[in-house]
Amino acid sequence: MKRAFLNLKIALRSLLNFKLRTALAVLGVFLGTFSLIVVSNLADSLSKKTSKEAESFGENLLIVRSGIVRTVGAGTRLLSEATTLNESDAAAIKQGSRFIKDVSPSGNTSFPVRYGNTVLNSVLVVGVMPNYTDIRNFRVREGRFITDNDNKNLNKVAVIGTEVAQKLFYRDNPVGKYILISRVPCQIIGIMEEKGFDISGANQDNQIFLPLNTYQRRFVNKDYINNISVQVIDEASIPLAKAEIEEILRMGHKIKNRQNDDFTVIDMKDVMALKTQAMSMIKVLGGISAVIAFLIGGIGILSIMILIVNERRVEIGIRRAIGSRKRDIILQFLMEASFISFSGGTIGVMISFVTTIVIFLLADLPFTLSPAGHILAFFASVSVGILAGIYPSQKATRIQPVDVIRA
Repeated sequence: MKRAFLNLKIALRSLLNFKLRTALAVLGVFLGTFSLIVVSNLADSLSKKTSKEAESFGENLLIVRSGIVRTVGAGTRLLSEATTLNESDAAAIKQGSRFIKDVSPSGNTSFPVRYGNTVLNSVLVVGVMPNYTDIRNFRVREGRFITDNDNKNLNKVAVIGTEVAQKLFYRDNPVGKYILISRVPCQIIGIMEEKGFDISGANQDNQIFLPLNTYQRRFVNKDYINNISVQVIDEASIPLAKAEIEEILRMGHKIKNRQNDDFTVIDMKDVMALKTQAMSMIKVLGGISAVIAFLIGGIGILSIMILIVNERRVEIGIRRAIGSRKRDIILQFLMEASFISFSGGTIGVMISFVTTIVIFLLADLPFTLSPAGHILAFFASVSVGILAGIYPSQKATRIQPVDVIRA
């Protein structure tokens, strides 16, 4: 133990003599550790956020969209619209597939909304059925949601999102008050829970929900709908249900074999999988950058250790002459190289932890720490020091006292 402390003291004194080179070598290891831990933490956090987003859409959900929709990156884009989707299609899907638990047709259009002197120029107004909240995992925070009686009687009632409530009423309770939706007065009967943004970037809290029949007859005067939310009986049945829905709609819309569909069935799991793949790519790129940083740090440690060996030939020769063993010399330089890498790794862990917290707070991401990332970063930092110190330590043992005296 005494010998180890002595070697450590000599190592620190030696490294202090080469402050700039030591700092640069430490910086390389620091950057590798920092990038590896931060990327691992962010990837785990984004993965957790993606899982929550998938759950927020609804359990075992398929969405039938009128027109042609293509998945682009981690979201969806409407390429062409159609006016052929209707409530009869929703009924046909529910009756024609053995894998369907429930369906909920809906339509949506943006309208200006006004309360008093406050005007919101573009709010997404969604006509829905009463079962929309169950299928889409949406809940009412205050008041109540739309009922069958509201839909049957074309009641002009509305359930608003939290952002709409904040902008129009600030701190006042909006339940029971009237707002103008495209000049049509509607009574507010409820406020939805906060939902956040969906995968397409749409703000789900900036929405107003109306009874579907009220929406179609009093606002858009159209019989067709935009979406059908479909809840499948279990996750394993989603591919089978999707195939049956496509067959039912093609038959109902009289689409021939060589004709393109005028609808798109979107599996939310597939969309979220694409988003997960994108995050995996980010993690891989972050890992590559960490490897490059570790290589640069290793080369820095190797170069400074070779320089130290050359500068300390006399010291090494004297130590060998008075009885130092080869393993003492090897241990000496391995400790110096390991100290550089350990310092860089320790600083990298601490700063990456603080940086991760700041990123989570600023980006409103779930707080997660990657144990695998921390363990891998620590192991990599120590390994870099040991590997980079092997050659200089071997070179140091080949220095003979007689050669030093002759020089």
